[in-house]
Amino acid sequence: MFGKALQAVGSATRESLIQTGETWRLFAGVCSRLLLGPFRGERLRLRQAIGYAVEAGNRSLPLVALLCFLVGVIVSLQSAHQLRTFGAADLVADLVAVSMSRELGPLLTAIIVAGRFGSAIAAQLGTMRVTQEIDALDVMGFDVVSYLVAPRLLALVVVMPCLAVFADIVGILGGWAVGTTALGIGSPAYLQRTAEALELQDVWAGLAKAMAFGLVIGLVGCQQGLATRGGPEQVGRATTRTVVRSILLIVVVDLFVTALFYVGG
Repeated sequence: MFGKALQAVGSATRESLIQTGETWRLFAGVCSRLLLGPFRGERLRLRQAIGYAVEAGNRSLPLVALLCFLVGVIVSLQSAHQLRTFGAADLVADLVAVSMSRELGPLLTAIIVAGRFGSAIAAQLGTMRVTQEIDALDVMGFDVVSYLVAPRLLALVVVMPCLAVFADIVGILGGWAVGTTALGIGSPAYLQRTAEALELQDVWAGLAKAMAFGLVIGLVGCQQGLATRGGPEQVGRATTRTVVRSILLIVVVDLFVTALFYVGG
């Protein structure tokens, strides 16, 4: 029993290391195509990247708006319950603004995009791999990384900060709705407290996290899709693995970026 468990742990570790290596190799290939490709006369597929950005961003707006507004309401209600004890209910605006811009806005947006667009990337590329479309592109001389991976990754890195800013605004509006109705804080006073609480570093931290989250979602989705082998049932498994690993890595990257900004003051 112990030997089988140890063997299972070893196999899982080996598989994780292999996939990590494939992800880093894919990242290096995308960086080479995007940064050095134009100097070698390679064409950037900007039209495709814009289409993917619209798909990932525009269609995620309703979910991001609903979820972040509700989270803003929840954070303001929970914090008001504690802050009223100390006679500091007006600090709700500060707490909602900072928590949404630095943490909750980018994190919730990344989870939504990972579930919607990250899984779609894995499903699309996995289906192309299973039906041998990617092999056909290789035979015809197409660069798979430039043709399939780079536009998706570029779209996510660009659109995620935009979605994060939108999520921050909607979340702050949720806190504003509670503050001005349930807590009796005047609208000008609430907005003034919000503007005073937010610092430029809060905004930059949220944008940095959003860009890193977009990179993670794109790399995991593309790697899992391209690594799909077998029949159609493997496409579903690749999609599930993409969502789970993306969320896990998003939290890990969130911790790393938060610690980096904390150490940097």
